[in-house]
Amino acid sequence: MDILQGNQHASPEDFYNSLREKLEDHHDFPEDYLFKFIIPTDEAKLTEIYKVFDGIKFTLGNRESKNGKYTACNINAFVLDANQVVNIYQEVAKIEGVILL
Repeated sequence: MDILQGNQHASPEDFYNSLREKLEDHHDFPEDYLFKFIIPTDEAKLTEIYKVFDGIKFTLGNRESKNGKYTACNINAFVLDANQVVNIYQEVAKIEGVILL
């Protein structure tokens, strides 16, 4: 996944630093944070995403697209700070075919 496509940041590090700053400015951590992903419908991909959240209290909701090709994955997780949110996004971004929202 190319997180820089259409983005003014020159590198992934710049992108994640900017995200961290925005999270700290707009959220009152610790709190529940809603992560949203789009993935090709594949149980193995869902399992990979769930492994990233291992050890974190979360609830989830999945919904397949009309034609069943993609799945919207919403995970509401209790996070301690902006760094934890960024770390989760970085780990999920390593999974091929996942779109981060």
